[in-house]
Amino acid sequence: MIYFKDVVKKYGKTKREHPAALDGVSFDIEPKEFVSLVGESGAGKSTIVKLINKEIEPSSGKIVVGGIEYDNFPKRQIPFLRRKIGIVYQDFKLLPKKNVFENVAYALEVAGFRNKEIKDRVPKILKLVGLTEKEKCYPSEISGGEKQRVAIARALVHQPQILIADEPTGNLDPKNAWEIIDLLLKINGFGTTVLLTTHNKEIVDKLKKRVITLKKGRVLKDQKIGRYIL
Repeated sequence: MIYFKDVVKKYGKTKREHPAALDGVSFDIEPKEFVSLVGESGAGKSTIVKLINKEIEPSSGKIVVGGIEYDNFPKRQIPFLRRKIGIVYQDFKLLPKKNVFENVAYALEVAGFRNKEIKDRVPKILKLVGLTEKEKCYPSEISGGEKQRVAIARALVHQPQILIADEPTGNLDPKNAWEIIDLLLKINGFGTTVLLTTHNKEIVDKLKKRVITLKKGRVLKDQKIGRYIL
């Protein structure tokens, strides 16, 4: 599902200018897996997310996502590739002048979906994330945990094969954080591959799922049932 082989990403021209953000990273995430990607700030987690989403290109190495080889992948096809990938960020990125329903629907509108399909899909996704009764509320009227649920619904509404949750609990209190993790586990249970990046040691240790630990742009450990160890 997600395959990295000897991936290097350099932002500067020389090591002195900027050390490699990724320095020969290899891993293989199978369909339907739930994997936590951990490491200190600057370890390379965000670079991996950007590479998967084709926001940046590797300096060298091989990347395959959902059976698609990224080598020489045409730019015009990137929007179609991204429909296979849903991404949830720490800061929600909701549109303040659109209500919950409209925020989720917008992801389908920009992808060219018809109104009939939008009206069919959005209520189902809002039900999945437990926000049916909040569909007419605006972001300023809901809690942080509910905002993150909207962000997850928006990422899921085009039925991606992969969901990347990039520090999704960073702005949440412990109760809301665990509710979001439980939701991610539920989504994974339906067959979606989930990649979670996090600094939260308690969450990683309690999940008892696979953990890939990064340090200074390299894979330090890859544990099938792992703990947050640096």
